[in-house]
Amino acid sequence: MDPSLRNLDHPTTSASDSSIGPDPHEGDESMRLGDRQIALPSPVAGSGTFDRLVETARDYARQAVSENTLRAYAKDWAQFARWCRMRGADPLPASPELIGLYIADLAAPQGKAQSPSAFRPPSVFRPQSAARPLSVASIERRLSGLGWGYAQRGQQLDRKDRHIASVLAGIRRKHARPAVQKEAILPEDIRDMLATLPHDLRGLRDRAILLIGFAGGLRRSEIVSLDHGRDDTPDSGGWVEILDNGALITLRGKTGWREVEIGRGSSDQTCPVHALTQWLYYAKIDFGPLFVAVSRNGLKATQDRLSGKHVARLIKQTVREAGIRPDLPEAERIKLYSGHSLRAGLASSAEVEERYIQKQLGHASAEMTRRYQRRRDRFRVNLTKAAGL
Repeated sequence: MDPSLRNLDHPTTSASDSSIGPDPHEGDESMRLGDRQIALPSPVAGSGTFDRLVETARDYARQAVSENTLRAYAKDWAQFARWCRMRGADPLPASPELIGLYIADLAAPQGKAQSPSAFRPPSVFRPQSAARPLSVASIERRLSGLGWGYAQRGQQLDRKDRHIASVLAGIRRKHARPAVQKEAILPEDIRDMLATLPHDLRGLRDRAILLIGFAGGLRRSEIVSLDHGRDDTPDSGGWVEILDNGALITLRGKTGWREVEIGRGSSDQTCPVHALTQWLYYAKIDFGPLFVAVSRNGLKATQDRLSGKHVARLIKQTVREAGIRPDLPEAERIKLYSGHSLRAGLASSAEVEERYIQKQLGHASAEMTRRYQRRRDRFRVNLTKAAGL
């Protein structure tokens, strides 16, 4: 059994996990840079009122981008700074030529350079084995992170510069591939997954997570960001109201607030609203985070909000224990499923008009919703025959 799946409430951090991350100091510095951009204009004399306004403005500036995005951008900058340092280059000022070389190395790694040292002969410094090439989407995300990093340092990265744009266009043309989609969790799958959960406090919670995530078409980050009531915690991403006909979830999304309606199911065993009320009752949750960790003895709910990683681990563990896709080796089966499998499962299973699924998932276009539909009648509308052929 994968050790990372053994204890969902108290995962351990291995040494290998820390070795792949950016230097903590570099990341923290990038996270703090945005605060430094907010200050009084030089001609204005400081005062108590202005100082308080500066702190308020800095607080709003920190809220402009989510913590996860800031963390990802900080990591992008730290990795780029390390790449430059290992090659004797300086990341500042912004150099389109250098960025072009960087993204070329991300697409086709040439090996990790080593910094020279006065204590070793030059023959020692040979490139290490090449790193794994990044996908086009990952490279574009890195560029967004670098653009943010330069902006926080008072500089501008021109992504339209030919040294960047032409290289990126070539990478797209040569390496772009259709996105690898995760397998959808279908109704029969989720029933089997629910059957693997224990009938204790932890099992009640995980049952509610799976059913609410599936019926609401929620992202894993949205599931764990929910509070019991409105404005219960500063980091709340939404709240839940239990009504007679179902549960109404109010979510804060990328483009604003949206409501998700989750109706009651046909039986208590698979009803997401029933599962949620059972968890809230026995865990005695009437304030704060909706889904929290459970004590090691499994008898008491703590006040610690779960992370999105818990949802991913829960899905992989229950998929494995339920024996879903027995035609594949266990390692391949687990890789097929993630938090997005719940959203894809709803989109693929609900026998309703597409616009209702689009609204539930919070998509701006029907085309995005169709990407989540793993099984649908692709040729229901036959334009060939409609045209008279």
